[in-house]
Amino acid sequence: MEHAETPQGPLRRWNRVTFVPPLAAVGALLVATDARTWWDAAVLALGVAAGLLVLARWSEDDTSRVVLPCLIITAAVWPFGVLVTGSSTAFYGLTIVGPYLIPRLPRHRGAAAVGLVAYVAAVGAARLTESRDDVPGVLVDYVLIPTAVALVTIGAHFANHGFYKVMEQAREREAELAVIRERVRFASDLHDIQGHTLHVVKLKITLAEKLLRSDIGRVEEELREVRALVGDTITQTKELAYAQRRLNLSVELENAKNLFEAAGIRVRVNREADADESVNGLLGQVLRETTTNILRHAQATRVRITLSRSGISIVNDGARETPLPGLRGLATLRERVGDNGGELTVEQENGRFLTAAAFPRLRPATVPSGAREDGR
Repeated sequence: MEHAETPQGPLRRWNRVTFVPPLAAVGALLVATDARTWWDAAVLALGVAAGLLVLARWSEDDTSRVVLPCLIITAAVWPFGVLVTGSSTAFYGLTIVGPYLIPRLPRHRGAAAVGLVAYVAAVGAARLTESRDDVPGVLVDYVLIPTAVALVTIGAHFANHGFYKVMEQAREREAELAVIRERVRFASDLHDIQGHTLHVVKLKITLAEKLLRSDIGRVEEELREVRALVGDTITQTKELAYAQRRLNLSVELENAKNLFEAAGIRVRVNREADADESVNGLLGQVLRETTTNILRHAQATRVRITLSRSGISIVNDGARETPLPGLRGLATLRERVGDNGGELTVEQENGRFLTAAAFPRLRPATVPSGAREDGR
């Protein structure tokens, strides 16, 4: 079963599939209609191509290097069309690139929008210097229509940008909520450990008080059990605080799937074999810590978890290009995995982040015929 990944990626790709082909067809039709020579066609086609390039790269969230050159090209094609070719549709590429860029500016977006509309109108009005016989027609074809298109596309892009921003904020809230769930689960584990112990201690002390004058031997036995119980609870609390409490890998795997699903991340699990019982708990700790790190530090859309008899690997995309903050939880786990004869590997490359724990001393089991791949 496939779970939805981060909303931005699929929606942007869907926009590319649904918008780029028809916009390209409209642009080609406009060029074919307005161009009178091959030179006219080449320049007008360049403006259309620049606009489509920005739209196509936007679906991959990679426009930083192309948007400014494309804006310059499309802004230059419009006066070329007005004054040279007499094309009233040469603004086509500009009304793709400009409205895309304006909502993403850090400030002065309103002024930029006014400037773009004013530029489109002013360049269109320059056509009056070439054709003074039909002033109303020129104003409609070169000023009114291009200006209206610019206004509509700017408004649409502002709405579109706001929509994606809201979705991104929702995803961040989901990730924060997932981390909070982890903290609540820690508190629940702590309550389970100490709450049970305190309840038993209370009962034994009450019993000891009743037997204090009638059965000293039984009182001593109850107090010894209380001391042993308190000591065991202290040990369990330390293990829980330092992430050393033995975990169940199957339970952690199901929990990780649920957390990733809540954050809108697609998960795929490859089960090559059941983990050896001697490393099951350690692998569960690695999975839990990695899950928390992905939710807190990455912008992941996909996670692949591979399980074998002797190890686990978790690969996610969306890793930041800048160095990640110190992951002290993984550093502690690396020491524990090493103390148990294993190796913990952490790698970051090309937007991908790998966390893998392996125990070479365990012989890989033969992949059973029932081995399966769980997709979410």
